Amino acid sequence: MISMRQHAISIAAIFLALAIGVVLGSGMLSSGLLSGLRDDKADLQNEIEDLNQQSNQLQQQLNSADGFDAAVGGRVVRDSLAGRTVVVITAPDADPSDLDGVNRLVTAAGGAVTGRVSLTDSFVDATGGDRLRTVVTNVIPAGITLKTGAVDQGSLAGDLLGSVLLLNGQNSEPQSTPDEMNLALDSLRSAGFISYDDGAVKPAQLAVVLTGDNKSESDAATGNRGAVIARFAGALDGRGAGTILAGRPGSAEGSGPVAVARADAALSAGLTTIDNIDRESGKITTPLALQEQLNGGAGRYGTGPGAAAVTVGAPTN
Repeated sequence: MISMRQHAISIAAIFLALAIGVVLGSGMLSSGLLSGLRDDKADLQNEIEDLNQQSNQLQQQLNSADGFDAAVGGRVVRDSLAGRTVVVITAPDADPSDLDGVNRLVTAAGGAVTGRVSLTDSFVDATGGDRLRTVVTNVIPAGITLKTGAVDQGSLAGDLLGSVLLLNGQNSEPQSTPDEMNLALDSLRSAGFISYDDGAVKPAQLAVVLTGDNKSESDAATGNRGAVIARFAGALDGRGAGTILAGRPGSAEGSGPVAVARADAALSAGLTTIDNIDRESGKITTPLALQEQLNGGAGRYGTGPGAAAVTVGAPTN
């Protein structure tokens, strides 16, 4: 007969054996799990290194392509803008290197840049829309009637600046007097909406609106900025012989200026857009696209969403 003492010892022995088994089993499991995680980490690290190597190779190829484009760009665009004039208008986020590149290629194409006007943050801020519209309506040149559909701040300002900064698209004659141009520009500058150097801006046949990469701390601010700049460029296009809206890749995404213009059938019908102005190929496209504008054409060029071809004359995507 088994005593209570022996029974208790037996039960204790069973639990002790179970405990030892659990400890040994978990130790083996942990060891296997850790080994597997180490292998996975090593595999992922190898994949990352391979992808980094591929990225570096692609970047080197892109830089080489840029170098080649820079070497032949002058010959590609030669005489495409012979005797033509261009005014450049920059958005607040435009990159100075892109501006330098556009100026260089316009000159290489035989054209002349007649000046630069810079839009300020206040110009693209929705909270300043009413004040901008007030300034614009107070300095409309005699004989100029702003388009009835130009009611938002971008369209209204673009229509005004187009009438003073661009020559008539049909006869290349000024649409306003020098005094009227100076009054309009000075009023907008005094109100904090634009900046420019005195005596350094003259009317031109064509315009390039240069924007950046559509980066902003606020999604709402980015969206408003994109719409204002797109409509501004569209209104300019309606006043002269042609206008291009050019930006970096981000400008063709989301609510960027190029994306807004491409999504609007009325804007994209006449306004040319370029989404890779940071690359040499985009800068080369600029004078070629201005020549196309002079001939009554328009296109969507670059490598981003909505682009129809890489450059003028290239096969469609």
